[in-house]
Amino acid sequence: QVQLVETGGGSVQAGGSLRLSCATSGSTYSMNVMAWFRQAPGKEREGVAAIYTFSRNTYYAASVKGRFTVSRDSAKNTVYLQMNSLKREDTAMYYCAAGYGGTWTRAADYGTWGQGTQVTVSS
Repeated sequence: QVQLVETGGGSVQAGGSLRLSCATSGSTYSMNVMAWFRQAPGKEREGVAAIYTFSRNTYYAASVKGRFTVSRDSAKNTVYLQMNSLKREDTAMYYCAAGYGGTWTRAADYGTWGQGTQVTVSS
């Protein structure tokens, strides 16, 4: 059974940076894709970034491309989301998710989720 624990959220001013971590445990070797999603109040959960386990290919939402970087440290069983040049519209609860495949932006294709970590960006 795979478990995910996110850390690293907090409050930051616009233009600042944060690094989120997703510590994984359990049978993660079979998970083909790890992703970060976010959900702001009153909005749907949206895919932010994803990294594929074997190909190491990465994908980003248009709204974060060039500002966010997803990476994975297999030795530490941890997935990261480096967020730079943060904007107020990045404010949301951020979730780590693990899945076997499908469409990386589709939340329903992920079977395991963390509890989330709050990111608040103020101007």
